[in-house]
Amino acid sequence: MKVPVSITVNGKQYDKMVEPRMLLVYFIREELALTGTHIGCDTSSCGACTVHLDGKALKSCSMLAVQASGKSVTTIEGMASGENLHPLQEGFHMEHGLQCGFCTPGMIMCAADMLKNNPNPTEEEIRHGLEGNFCRCTGYHNIVKSIQYAANKMQESA
Repeated sequence: MKVPVSITVNGKQYDKMVEPRMLLVYFIREELALTGTHIGCDTSSCGACTVHLDGKALKSCSMLAVQASGKSVTTIEGMASGENLHPLQEGFHMEHGLQCGFCTPGMIMCAADMLKNNPNPTEEEIRHGLEGNFCRCTGYHNIVKSIQYAANKMQESA
């Protein structure tokens, strides 16, 4: 038995019929073919699936698609403005904040939520804010530098 959902993703409303037990991450990836949101663990441990739900960072493997019905979701694909990268995306590029890139979308989504609440975080605050998002390739040093780059750029343009 399928149930209806109506979810706005990256500004576009989608009305679909889904299995009641479908996780939001699978809705995003399989129903909408937006594959920037990664599946890393299915246990909400790694953060690779982080998206914004009504503007707040959420691990999309911890929520059913039906629970997101009527809400607004932003994925990594929705962060750029046309051809212009979001300052976090630019920061990860400029400061070499990624190696394999698997964790990067979740890191960026988590960092965007963090910067919304704390536009000028210290290194310690950034590291604390990233808890729950794991990178298996780096020592986080360049990830922190990438977020600092974005914070500075966002303050300059404010």
